[in-house]
Amino acid sequence: MEPTPIPQKINPRLLEAGAALNENRIPEAEALLRAYLKEFPTDVQAIRMFAELAARLGRYGDAEKLLSRCLEIDPAFTAARHNYAVVLHRLNRPADALKEVDRLLEQEPHNPSFRNLQGTILGRIGEYGQAIELYAGVLAQYPGLSKVWMSYGHALKTAGREQESIEAYRKCIEQIPGMGEAWWSLANLKTFRFASDELARMQSQLARQDLSDEDRLHFHFALGKAFEDRGEAARSFEHYAQGNRLRRALVPYDAEENHEHVRRSRALFTREFFEARKGWGCPERDPIFIVGLPRSGSTLLEQILSSHSQVEGTMELPDMVSIARELGARGRRNRSGAAPRGEEASRGDPAGAPTSGTRGSWYPEVLGELSGAEIRQSGEQYLQRTRIQRKTAAPLFIDKLPNNFAHTGLIHLALPNARIIDARRHPLGCCFSAYKQHFARGQNFTYDLAELGRYYRDYVELMAHFDAVLPGRVHRVIYENIVADTEGEVRRLLEHCGLPFEEGCLRFYENQRAVRTASSQQVRQPIFRDALEQWRQYDNWLGPLREALGPVLESYPAAPAF
Repeated sequence: MEPTPIPQKINPRLLEAGAALNENRIPEAEALLRAYLKEFPTDVQAIRMFAELAARLGRYGDAEKLLSRCLEIDPAFTAARHNYAVVLHRLNRPADALKEVDRLLEQEPHNPSFRNLQGTILGRIGEYGQAIELYAGVLAQYPGLSKVWMSYGHALKTAGREQESIEAYRKCIEQIPGMGEAWWSLANLKTFRFASDELARMQSQLARQDLSDEDRLHFHFALGKAFEDRGEAARSFEHYAQGNRLRRALVPYDAEENHEHVRRSRALFTREFFEARKGWGCPERDPIFIVGLPRSGSTLLEQILSSHSQVEGTMELPDMVSIARELGARGRRNRSGAAPRGEEASRGDPAGAPTSGTRGSWYPEVLGELSGAEIRQSGEQYLQRTRIQRKTAAPLFIDKLPNNFAHTGLIHLALPNARIIDARRHPLGCCFSAYKQHFARGQNFTYDLAELGRYYRDYVELMAHFDAVLPGRVHRVIYENIVADTEGEVRRLLEHCGLPFEEGCLRFYENQRAVRTASSQQVRQPIFRDALEQWRQYDNWLGPLREALGPVLESYPAAPAF
């Protein structure tokens, strides 16, 4: 959401709250707004400010209710409607968000902010052609909008138009040399290499005293990649480490919450639990879930499968995570708001946070109380929500949100005929590749080596549990195996999905579909072995990761006894 402008002719108390909010003094702003709204409950400026506060805390559901109330009181409040569209987008309700943007554009058809938001939402639902056309139109009219140049670059990159995306990012840098995200966007192309003068320019920008932490961390990640490409591991790691330290200080993450989710899931999901619910759920077999960790080779598997005539690739869909959150909140409400013993309410990102996001909820335990009809409804709800992402007549589609491994039990119950693929890569290779990556949203466990190792260990423990209670339900693909024997692994993968072999799956790099992840350029090339050992040049600095991985590292690719 855009920062709230402080109106000049309003109650001084509200001016004080607005100043606190703009200066990010959140507790003070919250106290002031609560007191003010108690006295003036229909003041739309105050309601909008409170909604912005909720959004900053990740409480998008609260923000949505506040903004809905705001527009009910004053339907002509344009700024509130813009905020409402942004919140709906964050809540993974793209169709509703686009309706609000359409209403805004009816009033101001050339407003670049509204058109940029429209492009962002269109990209979210896979309409990259429309998004690119829209961005190009905005920039033709307003060429000085640096952030739109960056959005344009992102869309071009996803569509596989690499050289054009580079030109868009450079246009952004030309206008604002200190915008670290634009430099990182170039580095994040993976196949891009910085020239010596560009390296010097980044170092010069990083030396500035007035650089924000957000820009600074982006420069560190970009320089880490630049020095890695030059074979200077020590300088590269120092930049990666500094970028990760800055990023970790800005994001919430509780490793104990994730570990507790694994413990609770293992306790609930027994053989007997699943046997008692056999035959439940929605029988459709449309989805193929690719789960695991980011940077595990999941995009490669998606590219291979989506090269099959019967499979459509979509993107990392947040819908199963959203359904899990809603079920957990529902369970909490059914118990008059009481949370599980020793737990506090979660404020996680509903758009796909890396952990289960269920602290303070009754998920997964609530699944044990649902009827067969309710479980089936969850599966049908998932299919209905994801329908907007499907652009072809292919009978099957891929959801490759890696964090869905935390919801394997829910997937099996709600969609018993859906396929589940576990993409797994060597712990050091996978974790360090994630550590080098600055993720735009979510994956907050990746910014500390010890937390990364613990997360990987929790993941292996949970998947080993499902291997034991649901033998054969999850098909595992080891990244190193698919590099060594591509055709053999592809044939086994297709067999598990109930699909006939097609040669096109071996020529996945010819597939021109849009790819949103960090591997978008790499999967447009034939498989190469170089990435397997890249972590070794950093081995001297990986002690905390090794220690946290413990027996998982020693037993790979098998899982140790838990």
